[in-house]
Formats: sequence, C-alpha cells, structure tokens
Amino acid sequence: MSANTLFLSSLMLIAGMGIPVMAALNTGLSQHLQSPMGAVLVLTLVAMIIAVLGLTISGGPNLTAIGTTPPIYFFAGALFVLYIGSITFAAPKIGLGTAVFYVLLGQLISASIIDHFGLWGSQISIITPKRLLGLAFMALGVYLARKDVIPPVPHP
Repeated sequence: MSANTLFLSSLMLIAGMGIPVMAALNTGLSQHLQSPMGAVLVLTLVAMIIAVLGLTISGGPNLTAIGTTPPIYFFAGALFVLYIGSITFAAPKIGLGTAVFYVLLGQLISASIIDHFGLWGSQISIITPKRLLGLAFMALGVYLARKDVIPPVPHP
C-alpha cells in the first residue's frame, strides 16, 4: 500500500468515525434548541464558516465554472441537509447506533450502484458475485451488531 493510499484510507476512516460523533452532537444541539431543523441550520452555518476558511487558505474555486456546472451536482447540498436533518430527527427516537446502521446500509447500497455504473464520473467497479457476497456480509455484520439492542430510553 502506497503512502498516499494509506493517508487517504486513514482520512476516510477518521471521517467515518466522525459521522456518529457529529450525529450525537447535533442531536444534543437539537434537544438543547428544541428544534431539529434549528440544529441543522446551526451545523450548516458552522460548516459554511469552516468551508470559507478552507477556501481562503487553499485559494478558492473557479467561480466562472459555476455557471457551466451541471445542475445535478448542486443536488448534493439537498442530500447534505437530508442526511443531517434525518439523523438529527431520528437518532433520539430509534437510537444513534440504529440510525447509523441504516445510514451504513444505505451507503453500501448506493455506493455499489454508483461504482457499478460509474455514475457522475466515479471509477467503475463492477458488482461481481464475490463483491456482492462481501457486501452482503458487511450488511449482515452491521445488522448483527445492532440486532438485540435494547430500545433507547428517552432523555428527559
């Protein structure tokens, strides 16, 4: 494994570990504000500030390309709000682990379809029987990790 691949793999592992932390923190913010969408707004504003700082440091995007960008790419913003809003709303009701289980299952399914067809310029990785079996084992493993979890006790 090259140093670059190791770095990128580690980066994605850390990012993946951050998703449940982000969900738990935003759920807490939602309960504190008494508004899931209020928490989504605050989280999005903080993310925007950090993105602006990152752009300032890195030199920024080619703004002239925005006008020629296919509109489908802007749909990612709606998916961002869907994810943040849905996990902020659902986690207190079904438990963070269960909510993340369904997120992981959804990611396995959609990533496999995107890779199989090379959608939106992604690298093609055909779903072979061996790969399908691996995905099934991953899904089963995530399911078994959550199967007998005691229903969450609501916080006061």
